[in-house]
Amino acid sequence: MKKVTSLKQYGFTMLELMISLFVGAFMLGGIMFTYLGMKITTSDTMDIGELQESGRLAMDILKQDIELAGFWGNFVLTPSDSVLTAANPSNPSPDCFEGVNNRTFPQSGVNEAFKVIYAKEAEAGSELNCIGNALVGSDILQVKRVLGEEITSATGTSNTYFVATPQTASFINGTGGVIVPGGNAKLWEYSHNVYFVENQSYTLNGKSVSVPTLRRMRLSNGAMRSETVMEGIENIRFLFGLDTDGDSRVDTYKSSSQMSMSDWDQQGAVVTSVQIFLLVRTLEEDRNNPPEEQTFILGGEGEHQRTISRNDGFRRKLITSTVRLVNVGSDKWAI
Repeated sequence: MKKVTSLKQYGFTMLELMISLFVGAFMLGGIMFTYLGMKITTSDTMDIGELQESGRLAMDILKQDIELAGFWGNFVLTPSDSVLTAANPSNPSPDCFEGVNNRTFPQSGVNEAFKVIYAKEAEAGSELNCIGNALVGSDILQVKRVLGEEITSATGTSNTYFVATPQTASFINGTGGVIVPGGNAKLWEYSHNVYFVENQSYTLNGKSVSVPTLRRMRLSNGAMRSETVMEGIENIRFLFGLDTDGDSRVDTYKSSSQMSMSDWDQQGAVVTSVQIFLLVRTLEEDRNNPPEEQTFILGGEGEHQRTISRNDGFRRKLITSTVRLVNVGSDKWAI
């Protein structure tokens, strides 16, 4: 009978365990480092994408409105008391205006032209008699025009409309019923917008934050009503290109503070283009973006240059564009 000999079993030595733990910890550290790096990169990419998208959308809205300032459809003149065939509706209360002949509807008995575009730098207090909390040091822009598509269904809502032939026109308030322009007149919806920056309170990730926001007062149902255009717009500025010699070329750029009332009337000079500056900011500070000095120049020269400096953890991006007004000068477009 054979004798069975059992085999001895050996475990890991202490040295082997220590080497295994070291190698495992090294590999785990590498994986964690890669994960954290990817997380930071993803957060940075999302912040940059947020800035670009917010800025692009806000710029597109402003450009579309500005380039059509003073568009009156098939009416070849600028609305004034002398050519309007009916009394204007009552101005909204409160209305957005400043200066002469700058209310929602043309003012009667004045020589100044109806202002279709107007801007000013916000100061402390009520601005244009309709904005109470505009961000000081940012611009306010007012634009008037009709919307670019003629209304052919003849059914209006309770908004405001512009009824026009090439030589005559009138403003009317819709009542929700059928609107019949009559004759060869055409019907357009009237638009009066005022853009400004205002701090708004939002709840993000369970906490309340203050976010600079591009907002506007918009003529709707006979009243100027406030609405949000885009969050994260920290400052806006406009420089106005003036053609002073009638050759349809910009001869000089002026800030809103440099513009005179005669410039806004566009009698001696014509506003042919507008430079737009948007300073866009993320909604929250980035913990991976340590505070550092950031300086942005929003156009202008010398004492009229607007310089904004910040030292915090918010990411920012300055976006600029130039838009040409297509309804001014000798080559203005009319239907």
